[in-house]
Amino acid sequence: MNIVGISACTSGIAHTYIAKEKLIKTGQEFGHHVRIETQGTIGIENELTKKEIDDADLVIIAADIKVSGKERFKGKRILEIPTTIAIKAPKQLYKKIELELTGKQ
Repeated sequence: MNIVGISACTSGIAHTYIAKEKLIKTGQEFGHHVRIETQGTIGIENELTKKEIDDADLVIIAADIKVSGKERFKGKRILEIPTTIAIKAPKQLYKKIELELTGKQ
């Protein structure tokens, strides 16, 4: 599955990047291609391209604040979660995603 997303926390520092790394690493362990954009105090990093968004099966927004650019995902399946879910329970998150989207357990 192709997954794209955004991670962002209130300070835009630690949780933003930890959530990004957990989503990518765990997603890869589950066999998915994952690309996450970060939004924080230094702005947007690793901005998603239109093609990446168009090719995505799912958009994960792991954020504790309002993120910019959500209109880019119109028509896509979007899962919005707090960063703590991505950080503390990424395996459970991907198991739930697979169960709901593909019916696989």
